[in-house]
Amino acid sequence: MRVSEVALGGWLTQGRTLDSSATAAIVRHAFELGVNFFDTADVYNLGEAEKALGHAVKDLRRRNLFIATKCYFPMSEAPNDRGLSRKHIVESCNDSLKRLGLDYIDLYQFHRHDPESPIEEVVRAVDDLVRQGKVLYWGVSMWPAGAIVDACRVAESWRCTLPVSNQPVYNLLQREIESAVISASEQAGVGQVVFSPLAQGILTGKYRPGQPPPAGSRGADDSSNQFMSRFLEDAELERIQALGPIIEEAGCTWAQFALAWCLRQQNVSSVIVGASRPEQLDDNVAASGLAIDPELFKRAEACVA
Repeated sequence: MRVSEVALGGWLTQGRTLDSSATAAIVRHAFELGVNFFDTADVYNLGEAEKALGHAVKDLRRRNLFIATKCYFPMSEAPNDRGLSRKHIVESCNDSLKRLGLDYIDLYQFHRHDPESPIEEVVRAVDDLVRQGKVLYWGVSMWPAGAIVDACRVAESWRCTLPVSNQPVYNLLQREIESAVISASEQAGVGQVVFSPLAQGILTGKYRPGQPPPAGSRGADDSSNQFMSRFLEDAELERIQALGPIIEEAGCTWAQFALAWCLRQQNVSSVIVGASRPEQLDDNVAASGLAIDPELFKRAEACVA
């Protein structure tokens, strides 16, 4: 399966800060730029993101789209409305299809590893969904290397559909997957579709030490900046601002440099970006195929190490 190197996600925007018409405008602009990979999850604003994405793609040719969603996190207070039991996987898939208004999901991802659900049950449940035509491919998100290996081993030994992807956080500032996940994934034939490649926007260069976050930015929104607070400290921002001369030498924007750095990794198939305005995508999508001297990447890595 071929997916665009830059994908559009809706974690903190679709169905939350963007209404349906704004989401549709951004999705359609992304499609016009060549993006075919659109990522969401049932838990994003408790289903509202899936509904918004479904509305946005309803007039686009289905076979030209690659739609991904996820399940795992609680969707209600009900004790079985969470995790990766067969019951929750099957019911969550059916609910996502209804919200998206689709007949099938291209990539169904398990949002976290669930140690309470036997991997055999997980693999068999999603394989049944594949055989029923409700899911084409399946993957995981933020799974440790050992769990990825176990899932592939069980799927292969039981002649079930193997996972094809993992969705981890990965960027210049957060490189944890390089220690074990990438090597395990390469051996298993699993590709990475990474989220937060811009470190929640920190790697766009717009946050400056000694200055408040720009008005309207994620950093200024206390309801959505909880995952970036440590990067907003002045000491961190000073270190990050030192990337400026290197990026200037590369001759591209901050965002393009950060996305191209992720895509330099052969095991990374796609980087998932968010957008609150269509024009933001013009800058991000231009990172696909961008040729940057590997020495500049090495200098950048040393700068923020």
